[in-house]
Amino acid sequence: MEEYLNSRVTNLELSGIRKFFNMVAEYDDVVSLTIGQPDFPTPLHIKEAAKQAIDENFTVYTHNAGFLELRQAAAQYLYKKYNVSYEAETEIIVTTGASQAIDISLRTLLSEGDEVILPGPVYPGYEPIVKLCGATPVLADITKSSFKMNAEIISSYITEKTKCIILPYPSNPTGVTLSKDELREIAELVKGKGIFILADEIYSELVFDQKHTSIAEFLKEQTILINGLSKSHSMTGWRIGFLYAPKDIARHILKVHQYNVSCASSISQKAAYAAVTAGFDDAAAMREEYKKRREFVYNRLVEMKLEVVKPDGAFYFFIKLPEAYSSSLDFALELLKTQRVALVPGDAFSIMGEGYVRLSYAYSMETLKKALDRLQLFLKK
Repeated sequence: MEEYLNSRVTNLELSGIRKFFNMVAEYDDVVSLTIGQPDFPTPLHIKEAAKQAIDENFTVYTHNAGFLELRQAAAQYLYKKYNVSYEAETEIIVTTGASQAIDISLRTLLSEGDEVILPGPVYPGYEPIVKLCGATPVLADITKSSFKMNAEIISSYITEKTKCIILPYPSNPTGVTLSKDELREIAELVKGKGIFILADEIYSELVFDQKHTSIAEFLKEQTILINGLSKSHSMTGWRIGFLYAPKDIARHILKVHQYNVSCASSISQKAAYAAVTAGFDDAAAMREEYKKRREFVYNRLVEMKLEVVKPDGAFYFFIKLPEAYSSSLDFALELLKTQRVALVPGDAFSIMGEGYVRLSYAYSMETLKKALDRLQLFLKK
């Protein structure tokens, strides 16, 4: 019966990250730097809030968009952090993680034949959804611009079919982000055109050397802003995201959300309320630790004479392969087999990621040192 399934689904590939992760599981004694997940526990006060919600039987459906007090708190959180204002009643949707927010946004925006511009290399969670909508992903080559998709690059890819531009900054897999001036220039480029910005800002609290700026500050009327708590509060498994959009857009996205999941988990919503109120600055300590790790890893990679752009945020390095290698998968497999170190092949992040590997430093310093020692030995051999 497989032949009768939706061909858009059957033609999709599993995530290259997941494929390689499954390969890693076949080996013993592997030091893996593959997973983009904080290695810190969820803060205690957030877990206690979830327990209290269970004890108080807050185990029913909430409003489709999330219970109002959480949306009000999410509005205040965003305004205080990034100076962007949204109405809690009509412009905020609590989603089942940022991934679901991306899905319902693109399904609301896109029609058959539309084009979506996104950076290449890029996290593999966008292209499949674009294709499922019958639209075409257009990868903008950012390998020669320090992995920044700026206004000049974007303008060269805009056509009459362009419906959306995806701005995932800080970036997975590169860790690079955009400055306030760069975002302003992008806003000026598309302002007044029938083009939406989908701004995935899930790593906004993990920016090291500058304050994060949201493009919604300059172009709210055309922007769907996506954020959440997975990275900032180490809540990946709680599955809570926040979608912010002008009410005339949000009301249509809410319809897709309603038929998709009804509402986000009520228990997780209560935990999220604690995160954005009492846990307003929970990310600060984690951010400082990630910054120390970034400096350590960067210095080691430079010592190894590996070509790398120093990341501004998140917890990734996107490392150019040594000249002796042309295949990121071959490099990653040889490193895995000979030294038991796992890095993600760059081609998992689109065809434009070929020639690179991604290293996650969301691991302890002890783990990072062990992995980098083995990588250095591999390169010497």
